[in-house]
Amino acid sequence: MEKREINVLIIEDNENFARLVQIYLRRFQDVKFNIIWKENGEQGVDELKQNPDIDIILMDYFLPGQNGLDTTLQLRENGITTPVIFLTVNRDFNLALAVMKAGVSDYIVKEEISTPVFPKILLGVLEKIELKHKVDQLEFSSKRLETLQSLASDITTDLEPLLQEMKSISAELLDKHKNEKATNYLNIINDSVQRIQSKVAKLKEIKDDKTVTYVKDLEMIDLS
Repeated sequence: MEKREINVLIIEDNENFARLVQIYLRRFQDVKFNIIWKENGEQGVDELKQNPDIDIILMDYFLPGQNGLDTTLQLRENGITTPVIFLTVNRDFNLALAVMKAGVSDYIVKEEISTPVFPKILLGVLEKIELKHKVDQLEFSSKRLETLQSLASDITTDLEPLLQEMKSISAELLDKHKNEKATNYLNIINDSVQRIQSKVAKLKEIKDDKTVTYVKDLEMIDLS
């Protein structure tokens, strides 16, 4: 079984420390960490703009030029939502508060990179984000289903009497017109009405937010 691969961007001005991060992450057996290193915030932002496959960012706070917090804010302003973990030299409550307000997922002391906890922190952040995405998808699906059920109720309320009237008219015409051509046309109409009634009945009972691709990016409700 192939290992899961995680692409990590390290934004850190100390190349030796970045190499240590790479060494410790690559010791982890359960996941393959692919490391990309950039030495300042500007290079990091450029990398993220060009590389959408980055899964997580390890960000030093003290960077040349703009610091890690400013770099994170710039990322968010550019619509880049890749999770960020801050690397700090000590546990500073004010710094922790500031970075969390900026949407940073976590922060760790640099000494912790040599511990078995380090890769698990990265995995924990990614698992939380994946779980949140699944919850958001379920909530969206639930709301869309409610909307579909409401629309279905309105549509079927309007359609049912019209379809019933068409069926009655078709039956009357079949009694009056006995020639083969008229009978064939009326049978086609009657069959079409019955198929529509069947779909309307399924539409009334819709319980799942299930769609299928119709053409290109156009989707339709699956009533199969």
